[in-house]
Amino acid sequence: MKQLEKIRILDGTVLKIIAMVCMVLDHVGDLFFPNLAVFRVLGRIAMPVFAFCIAEGYSHTSDQKKYLARLGIFALISEIPFDLAFFGKIGFEHQNIMLTFFLAVLALMLYDRVAKGTEMEEKPDYLMMLAGFGFVLLFAVIALLLRTDYTFFGVLTVFIFYVLRNHKWPFREVAGVLFLSITRTVGYYIFTGLSLIPILMYNGKRGKGLKWLFYLFYPGHLLVLYLIRRFLGIG
Repeated sequence: MKQLEKIRILDGTVLKIIAMVCMVLDHVGDLFFPNLAVFRVLGRIAMPVFAFCIAEGYSHTSDQKKYLARLGIFALISEIPFDLAFFGKIGFEHQNIMLTFFLAVLALMLYDRVAKGTEMEEKPDYLMMLAGFGFVLLFAVIALLLRTDYTFFGVLTVFIFYVLRNHKWPFREVAGVLFLSITRTVGYYIFTGLSLIPILMYNGKRGKGLKWLFYLFYPGHLLVLYLIRRFLGIG
């Protein structure tokens, strides 16, 4: 196992950049090249990596409320360019991934309020842990009802990456990706397991940070894609 750990050479910043590149490829493939599978296949790497980074970010942030607020604000900001890029109009057919992550972090905060510390005690309070997990399920169902990106499964994936954070490498990484791979098996989603490659290479270091990069990049790239579609007369 120690020999395998030599592959852990990517910090948090590089991990996020990989996810962003894959996300753009996925969206470009969806919007402009629907018949080229390679874009969507590589795109399957993005969401699990982002879910992993959200769990890591929540674990290490000095202010969880501000972290939640940032996700909430950018979920609102991103909704209009998200709708325009994928549907050509503003509506409520489907909501962006930022809202999924907002709900996931809110669920983690409530889970911690109820069950924090119990999983590490000699005799864990399983009843409190179960109650905390009830909040996670609640917000997973809310994500499903709101039709956010990755819905129920997105919230649970973030939770798995978070709740298993103290387990030895690579148990948490494999468990989170495996859950999403098993529950999302339609079409291109069967390639979700590819995300395990960069996640296993994460070395636990933050890197250069650039915390605003993803927040700004997500709605920004959607707006650019929408404008390109309008310019080309697509949709």
